[in-house]
Amino acid sequence: MNPIYRPLFEPLRLRSGVQLKNRLVMAPMTHYSSNPDGSVSDEELAYYGRRAAGVGTVVTACVYVTPAGKGFPGEFGIDTDELLPGLKRLAATIRESGAAAVLQLYHGGAECPPELVPGGEVVAPSAVAAREGTPVPRPLTEEEIGATIRAFGEATRRAIEAGFDGVELHGANGYLLQQFFSPHANRREDGWGGTREKRMAFPLAVVQEVRETIARHAELPFLLGYRFSPEEPHPTGYDMDDTLAFVDRLAGLELDYLHVSLMDFWSLPRAGVPDLSVPRIRLLLDTIAGRVPLIGVGSIRTADDALRALEAGAPLVALGRELVLEPDWARKIEEGRDQEIRTTLSRSAQRELVIPDPLWNAILSTPGWFPVEE
Repeated sequence: MNPIYRPLFEPLRLRSGVQLKNRLVMAPMTHYSSNPDGSVSDEELAYYGRRAAGVGTVVTACVYVTPAGKGFPGEFGIDTDELLPGLKRLAATIRESGAAAVLQLYHGGAECPPELVPGGEVVAPSAVAAREGTPVPRPLTEEEIGATIRAFGEATRRAIEAGFDGVELHGANGYLLQQFFSPHANRREDGWGGTREKRMAFPLAVVQEVRETIARHAELPFLLGYRFSPEEPHPTGYDMDDTLAFVDRLAGLELDYLHVSLMDFWSLPRAGVPDLSVPRIRLLLDTIAGRVPLIGVGSIRTADDALRALEAGAPLVALGRELVLEPDWARKIEEGRDQEIRTTLSRSAQRELVIPDPLWNAILSTPGWFPVEE
């Protein structure tokens, strides 16, 4: 290994006691490859097994905590105990390679397609469509909000029983946790909406429920992370000032990490702060002030990119597309073979890279998502 890259492979012990073997994280990416009943498929097991060896942590694709929260075809679930056998196999597959196995818990809210949820009824904080052309959801009742919070707790209990090392709450990318925090998506006038503090109430209640579940059921160290998006593109959505206030609350909750969702690690804020030339990552790190590790992500393609992210103050660095097109990304750097890392995706490499058919088809049908060789 080139010695300048050693910081990428230093271990890190998290607040919970979970030990990570290095600073590299496989980012959660939807792969559309689960069985129709929501159970883990053999293709998923092979996909994760091919990529878990080099990184210190694998965060899975999101799993729905209630049937009403399923947002993707081929998404796997954690809403019933009947799904535990496949989840146990997945946790074991990831952990066999020495990586920490983290299950990302999720509810799609207004983003759920009607054909994937019971009765075709999409639910959300308020009757606000996810975007033009999508159905207007039904607002969740007070009773349903409580049941959904408890469902995140039950999902955590199942993750513990399945042998995972932790869970990550998916509060990013426009899904239910984010919808409650968003002044655009959340028009409620009860205790779950209105002021910024009330819009924090649902995600903070989910965090508390999951923490209590971990305290009751986990006999071994079990981590809890939270993923968030830093701003919303909609003009009536939340801005960077809102994000920093929310992150400040999260940083005080003794989580194991926060995980920002960015397309570009060095991206600049849109609004809400005095100086729009300061990168979001710097604003977040200054707000967190060392209270909790932050996972940085976004167009980190090379070892030098990852090293610069660490040097900027992010203790952990996540890789998404890079690990799809180059499963041996971390191993090649560790073995001093970083010049051999793939930077493009050959149309003949699907089997070699162990990419399931649904994900492969999505890649080929989405121009610009991956650098595919023509």
